[in-house]
Amino acid sequence: MKKLTYILALTSLVSFAQQTPAPKQTKSILIMGGTAHLGNGKIQENSLISIIDGKIATVIDGTLVRPAKHDIVIDAYGKHIYPGFIAPNSTLGLVEIDAVRASDDESEIGEFNPHIRSIIAYNSESKITESARPNGVLLAQVTPRGGRISGTSSVVQLDAWNWEDAVVRENDGIHMRWPSSYARLGWWAEPGGIEPNKKYDEQTKAIQLFFDKALAYANSDKKVKDIPYEAMNGLQNGSKTLYVNANGEKEITDIILFKKKNNIQKLVIIGGYNAHKITDLLKENNVSVLLRRIHDVPNSEDEDVNLPYKIAKILTDKGIVVGLENSGDMERMQTRNIPFYAGTCAAWGMNKEDALKLITSNTAKILGIDAKYGTLEAGKSATLFISEGDALDMKSNKLTHAFIDGRQISLESHQTVLYERYKDKYEGQSTKSEVKQ
Repeated sequence: MKKLTYILALTSLVSFAQQTPAPKQTKSILIMGGTAHLGNGKIQENSLISIIDGKIATVIDGTLVRPAKHDIVIDAYGKHIYPGFIAPNSTLGLVEIDAVRASDDESEIGEFNPHIRSIIAYNSESKITESARPNGVLLAQVTPRGGRISGTSSVVQLDAWNWEDAVVRENDGIHMRWPSSYARLGWWAEPGGIEPNKKYDEQTKAIQLFFDKALAYANSDKKVKDIPYEAMNGLQNGSKTLYVNANGEKEITDIILFKKKNNIQKLVIIGGYNAHKITDLLKENNVSVLLRRIHDVPNSEDEDVNLPYKIAKILTDKGIVVGLENSGDMERMQTRNIPFYAGTCAAWGMNKEDALKLITSNTAKILGIDAKYGTLEAGKSATLFISEGDALDMKSNKLTHAFIDGRQISLESHQTVLYERYKDKYEGQSTKSEVKQ
């Protein structure tokens, strides 16, 4: 009986396994006639997109030229073509089942862990990762959680055998959680107001002390190797970005002062709920924002109930480079909804193509991968997809093709398998019910 149970369990795992990664592109591909949303704010109607050796060879107006012969021709007339969407500050591939501790690799014990590299724990065969691709999410920044300095993130593409194959940019930045200047009382069901955080100065001084020690180590002869301090290298020369989680106006202001004091070249605010109140300071110091999940309620009773939907437009209108992130409850499962967050921004004042930049070119720029990803341009990676409708609209977005580095990837997941399995069953029950009535 035990042997039979084991065989059934193994069969179940195999039947719902991750789709086999697509092989390297060997044949030239031509996508004809679609409306290409370039990701830089522009649109190319009736486009011709040529893909050769994993890269975009040309993106041109199909009415002006006769296309060269290609091995594979895809008819995209009436459809829409987009750059692959990017999910920053994500824990995709780090946790599979929240209730199973052995499958949770998103955090480590301790307060200061810059040397913890999330990419080592990344599971390229995660079923959750697979479920994001049918909505056009093809790249992600795999990010650790926990502690004051959580660790080092890396950027991956979402169709690979292992983390080595998946990595797009390894060790792109260090993630830190800035202390809050206030503390909330009570709990979510019975909030009890707020009070000043009496340990705020102490906590910020601890951060500064760690940075001082890391700088002293960098300037020493390094006779004794210190791995955490080694990991801090790159913040002063700009080869790594410092990503800091903060939402309050005071906190963000203090972080910018901290940036100046420590000569940090690249700083990104994650969350940034009140960043719209200090836009001049952000722009003056070249600070970008990965805006927190916008499908949320306001923080204060006296704020516009629709403020979370409008913050992206307020910031971009002031010249701030803004991307959208999705950390929080059910964040891995919700990754597939990032395109619709951008759609909400468009519904609340942003131009549709500018809203698209929030999850394509802007995010690519913030993550330092814009030389290869984020837009449909000649010479860049052919990481893109074709949708029958508007990719920022939950109702009409339906992918027909998706490519990562020119490789046509599968759009199946365990969810699409279950959908196909039970679709006929429930359609049949609906027909029987109608007959009885």
